[in-house]
Amino acid sequence: MKDQGRKRWHDLLRTLGVPPIQADRTFEEIAQAYSGSGRFYHILDHILAMLATVENLATHAISLNAVKLATWLHDVIYASKASDNEERSAQYAERLCKELAIPECQMVASLIRKTKKHDAGEDDADAKVLIDADLAILGASEPVYRDYAGKIRQEYGWVTEPEYRQGRRRVLENFLARPTIYHFLVQLEEPARQNLAREMAQLA
Repeated sequence: MKDQGRKRWHDLLRTLGVPPIQADRTFEEIAQAYSGSGRFYHILDHILAMLATVENLATHAISLNAVKLATWLHDVIYASKASDNEERSAQYAERLCKELAIPECQMVASLIRKTKKHDAGEDDADAKVLIDADLAILGASEPVYRDYAGKIRQEYGWVTEPEYRQGRRRVLENFLARPTIYHFLVQLEEPARQNLAREMAQLA
């Protein structure tokens, strides 16, 4: 998985004019972040799955490279006890883009910040692609969704069971209360709602 990630990172940075030596050094730093302790779902596998979805939705994107870069960096800072992961990931992205002379710094950071509430806004097609890719797991097959839910529970292993059930139900309820979960992945809408409802029933 790491080798696949390295190739994808190099391919993206090559299109952005970044020399291979810098691409490799930054990949090692990012890969290390995604393999940090306490991560079970928010790992490199999640990023590669998202990138595949982003590529499937490429025709909807306006700045595809910015969306891909935001995909790579949106969870680079992640701790389940923190509430500022997205902001710190956005700041990391800004620093990295400046260091690598990538001009889309602000665009990438803005996209990352929108993953906090998974709210793309009305007219941001790139954010819609990114958020759909981030939420695609909700519409996965039942076994894949169950595995995802289990990994999220592991990331919150420090939370007592009653508190986790209450907090997780709130998250699921918020998604179910939306008129639609997806912007472009409409085929996942019904499976996602079934998965969310099933998990809510299990948490009751």
